[in-house]
Amino acid sequence: MPHDVILTEAERETALTTPSDALIRQMKGMAGTLMIVGAGGKMGPTLAVLAARAVAASGSKLKIIAVSRFSDPAQKEWLQARNISTISADLLDDGDVKELPDADFVVSLAGKKFGTSVDPSETWAVNCLASASVCKRFRESSIVALSTGNVYPVAPLNSGGSNEDDALIATGEYSAAAIGRERVLQYFATHQGVKIAIVRLNYAVDMVYGVLMDIGRKVMEGEPIDLQMGYLNCIWQGDANEAVLRLLPHVQSPANVYNLSGPLLSVKKIALEFGDHLKIAPQFSGVEKNGALLTNSSKLNRLLGEPTTPISTVIKWTAQWLKNNGRSLGKPTKFEVSDGKY
Repeated sequence: MPHDVILTEAERETALTTPSDALIRQMKGMAGTLMIVGAGGKMGPTLAVLAARAVAASGSKLKIIAVSRFSDPAQKEWLQARNISTISADLLDDGDVKELPDADFVVSLAGKKFGTSVDPSETWAVNCLASASVCKRFRESSIVALSTGNVYPVAPLNSGGSNEDDALIATGEYSAAAIGRERVLQYFATHQGVKIAIVRLNYAVDMVYGVLMDIGRKVMEGEPIDLQMGYLNCIWQGDANEAVLRLLPHVQSPANVYNLSGPLLSVKKIALEFGDHLKIAPQFSGVEKNGALLTNSSKLNRLLGEPTTPISTVIKWTAQWLKNNGRSLGKPTKFEVSDGKY
């Protein structure tokens, strides 16, 4: 059951890393090594600990290794303090990749979005070359690779969101590089037999980062909220991490593709809900358009079930976190952006 309130880092960690019964049952049947590459980002640390807690609860002997450049040493220390094995490696360094130990299962979180407008070449390298390196090194492994809903164009509100078999259309350099990453993954799955599941994630949220934090902070600070991109999907990061791990048995060649997100949400209604919790009237600008970056996750929900954490609960948690001056990563999602420039 969701926590009623989350006030401390310890409570936040518990909410993000408590495994479901379904994940525990899955881990019980897994053996060998699970490697999480790109584990130093926003999702990686809690995903690794979620996996470790599921393994411990299942009694499995599955070994978990977190791999990253760990440009923030605190992430490495945080993982090691929770008994997660770590390896510092650059996925763009062939020597580093070659020295990685074998793994039966791989979760690839490698990717770059923000800063694309400044240096698009790095975005292409991280998204495409790193993915190729992972596929080459772990061609015998089961790979779940993260992608993004930004590979889709803006969808009409009455469409229910983009489906996995819809055409991919680039809007800017980032989405083009993300499509490139998927084509690289699909090449290895289709032509070299690598077993892969591609996960198009739209807005994982947490109290320290994400679209809900962005909207809640704007409400709290009296900053107008732009309604031009007036609708979105998002999902509690704990539920997103669960889904990624539970897809490990569902890889195949050619690759499976799944959208991963939550229900269709109105930005205005989210802001008004924050206003109720914070006792502040939200300010708005712009007019809602008849379209937004939306994905339909019905395919994944049929396989794994609906996300278990209601977004209304996450809004309440985030409002309380803001009122208590909780920590923020200070990295706005730029959810209002419609031109693909990040």
